[in-house]
Amino acid sequence: MTVFKLPDLGEGLQDGEIIEWHVAAGDKVAVDQPLLSVETAKAIVEIPSPKAGRVQKLFAGVGDIVPVGGPLVEFASGNNERADAGTVVGRVEAGQRVTVDAATSVGQAAAGLKAVPAVRAAAKKLGVDLSVVTPTGPNETITMTDVQRVARILAEVGPMEPLRGVRRAMALSMAQAHAEVVPVTVTGDADVQSWRAEEDITLRLVRAITVACRAEPPLNAWYDGRAIGRRVLEKIHLGIAVDTPDGLFVPVLRDVANRDLDDLRAGLEALKRDVRQRTIPPAEMRGYTFTLSNFGALGGRYASPVVVPPTVAILGAGAARDEVVPVDGRPAVHRMLPLSLSFDHRAVTGGEATRFLTAVVGDLEQST
Repeated sequence: MTVFKLPDLGEGLQDGEIIEWHVAAGDKVAVDQPLLSVETAKAIVEIPSPKAGRVQKLFAGVGDIVPVGGPLVEFASGNNERADAGTVVGRVEAGQRVTVDAATSVGQAAAGLKAVPAVRAAAKKLGVDLSVVTPTGPNETITMTDVQRVARILAEVGPMEPLRGVRRAMALSMAQAHAEVVPVTVTGDADVQSWRAEEDITLRLVRAITVACRAEPPLNAWYDGRAIGRRVLEKIHLGIAVDTPDGLFVPVLRDVANRDLDDLRAGLEALKRDVRQRTIPPAEMRGYTFTLSNFGALGGRYASPVVVPPTVAILGAGAARDEVVPVDGRPAVHRMLPLSLSFDHRAVTGGEATRFLTAVVGDLEQST
């Protein structure tokens, strides 16, 4: 037999969730015929057949998370083929859920906790993970009462809902950011009273970021924590945070400093359309050098946007509002746009960040 395994999908991805099978056991397939669709890194990718033949067996079902190198399809052996059982890496029976090693590490942690066999048996029966139980017995021993208390809480909150697809990718990305980045946020306000009523806020922010990156290039950079070094980048590839019911996407608007307004507008609309239709290629969500989150379109004033490695900064724009401000010594009502700039303090100084934000504000306050 020949077993086809989940290939390396690039960008250091460790696994993929099966969204749909396009074949079934017993089907005959041709080379490059789509076998299945896999969701990973916020994109759905079709995986083609590496060979022609008959599908003998599927190793996983829809919704299963398969690691890179995990078996997907067994092809029936032809007359001129010899069985190759060695191609299987960690056999997985069909329908069995495959996940990353988090569950294994939790189980190992629970094994080191203090609990008598009867308590461990009760926890297993009740579906209670001992690693989340606070011990109240002598010498931090978990008691039967502790297990029953957690079981009652779990019964009240309902079953665990595993994160999948875009939300799972977001959770992993945020965990990485929390573990690596040293985040600091500075805030400010731009007086946009002179803007026209039909002004496109996102495009104005794109222009302001371009101006600020020219004034303070260190914020348009990638930081390597292992090498303790940074790469200040020439081109500005802007990641635009787009909220959807499925989760957060960050498509990339390329080389924003060298594109005119009409080109930027068309590019932005195309990215949003492709995200909404879930047709955006994975390559179009990689390689951004700075990030913009216009969360004010949904609400909120200030925030602490999350810097995702290897980038070193993200600008968030809140909801514009009318405020009383002094103008020539007298109170006046002006439209104000709140801004939040988060940066990785390992790579960016406070002075660089505040000067960057000042440059953003200065550009936004210019009339068009």
